[in-house]
Amino acid sequence: MRNLDTTTLRSFVAVADTGGVTRAAGMLHLTQSAVSMQIKRLEDMLGLSLFDRSNRRVTLTASGEQLLGYARRMLELNDEAVGRLTEDVFEGAVTLGVPVDIVYPVIPKIMQQFHTAFPRMQIQLISSFTARLQDGFAKGELDMMLTTESGVGAGGETLTEVPLRWIGAPGGNAWRQRPLRLAYCRSCAFRKGDQARLEAMGLDWEMVVDTESDRTVEATVSADLAVTSMLEGHAPPYLEEIEPGGALPELGTQKINMYCAPGGEREVMADLAGMLRQGFAAL
Repeated sequence: MRNLDTTTLRSFVAVADTGGVTRAAGMLHLTQSAVSMQIKRLEDMLGLSLFDRSNRRVTLTASGEQLLGYARRMLELNDEAVGRLTEDVFEGAVTLGVPVDIVYPVIPKIMQQFHTAFPRMQIQLISSFTARLQDGFAKGELDMMLTTESGVGAGGETLTEVPLRWIGAPGGNAWRQRPLRLAYCRSCAFRKGDQARLEAMGLDWEMVVDTESDRTVEATVSADLAVTSMLEGHAPPYLEEIEPGGALPELGTQKINMYCAPGGEREVMADLAGMLRQGFAAL
């Protein structure tokens, strides 16, 4: 009888999610050779090739795609069993700060995964703008925080780097109007940089929404009355990324960074950090 080992399955899922051994090794805190050996062991045991290595980015074969669903379910069941049997070890809460524009789609999945692993622990989610989260973190109000920044501060770890995109209404024409009509929150970290890029390109603009509410911005943009900017892959379904074909300036990229405060339940914090790494690497 052949038995699938959860350690090799965890490496397999990590490589599948991140698209490469190097990033998977960093996420699992293993060496690249250790991850490669585990993948080879799994392939040898099954007598199958799980990854197509002919391209620069490692992709799954048909057999690998089939195994991935089983692997996820087996790991979830394993983690749930361990969490239930050891649930009396960890109790309390972790306060996690996340910028409003990157809560979806990753954070709800992380919260569910964390609850499975630590059923007596809670994630207290604080959703705000990066500047406000940084202020709260400095005051000791947050155990962990994510930020969107052009760089990374002391003690921070970059989880991923994401392009910033112009966002408008599906099929809308607001981006073609001049002056370009903009909608931003007052505390939006992207606002000044976007305006500077428009001015450098010689494009006139006007601010039609100046608010503290993200919902107000989204409603205005979805009505095709203005455009805004958001990180690629994080726009709500009722908005869409604009492909202006050079009619609007490129907006560069933003880093999604993670910061952890000292103290607290270190094992819990380390596991949550690993979940966040994996979640954003899989985007």
